[in-house]
Amino acid sequence: MRCLYCMKEEMLFRGRGSILSFEELERIVGLCVRSGVRHVRVTGGEPLTRRGVDGFMQRLGRWVGEEDGLAELTLTTNASRLERYAMQLVEAGVRRVNVSLDSLDEARFRRITRTGELTPVLRGVKAARDAGLAVRVNTVALRGLNDDEYDAMIRWCGEIGADWCVIETMPMGDVGEDREVRYVPLDVVRRDLESRWTLTPLPDRSSGPARYARVEETGRRIGFITPLTHNFCGDCNRMRLSCDGTLYPCLGDEGSVDLRGPLRDGASDEELLGLVRRAIGGKPDGHDFGIGAGMSKARNPARHMSFTGG
Repeated sequence: MRCLYCMKEEMLFRGRGSILSFEELERIVGLCVRSGVRHVRVTGGEPLTRRGVDGFMQRLGRWVGEEDGLAELTLTTNASRLERYAMQLVEAGVRRVNVSLDSLDEARFRRITRTGELTPVLRGVKAARDAGLAVRVNTVALRGLNDDEYDAMIRWCGEIGADWCVIETMPMGDVGEDREVRYVPLDVVRRDLESRWTLTPLPDRSSGPARYARVEETGRRIGFITPLTHNFCGDCNRMRLSCDGTLYPCLGDEGSVDLRGPLRDGASDEELLGLVRRAIGGKPDGHDFGIGAGMSKARNPARHMSFTGG
């Protein structure tokens, strides 16, 4: 897929030699787990398109539940191949997945993804629920494209037993679309939803930035992720390792540490951990996203969202 808020329609992709092998990824993740990391999420791009990903997830799953191991291994996916992999993910120790889905309308879905087909995605979500995976559906709020579907999303998630999370668009990279035209502040969305649904604030906190409420009419949770209207950086504990071995301490900042070079030059475990600690120490106080009037003071990353993952 080529989701219009994540990337351009035509992209130049990296060669296989420039991206980390599964073995290299496992080494870095293993070092982090032994140093106290307790939550690992595999994301993309779309992780389930990479050949051998099932074995990779199985090997990461070795650390789930071990003493001083992983408390949780999760996956973010567009669900286009989830039907095939749902049971394998459960066997690997995955217990919940996030599914990126911005419309339940076939034509709109294709417009937003540029190439996607909705039916395989819906089958993938069903397969995940049938396999016993908890599902959170993530929807980017897009003015004029899906902003009249939020009631339908709430009802559908209630029917299938999934949580729903709505996200403000993040201004990362040139995607060939006018972000200001598409941007919807979620305080406006929430007020509108509260005119029809009973939303009870919840203290629930995951390892992420979502703030949750319970939709009393369905019994499911609704989450709001607000990188622009309500900065959540003070509670962020995330790092992102890109496919080319770059460690980003902040999704919305260009600061990074290269791990691929030292890794392939024979760095020891302690040397690699020193680089990880350096990245953590360089974690900024907050991102400087901006859209519209806020653009003049913004430092929006040039890299696309698809490069670092959600």
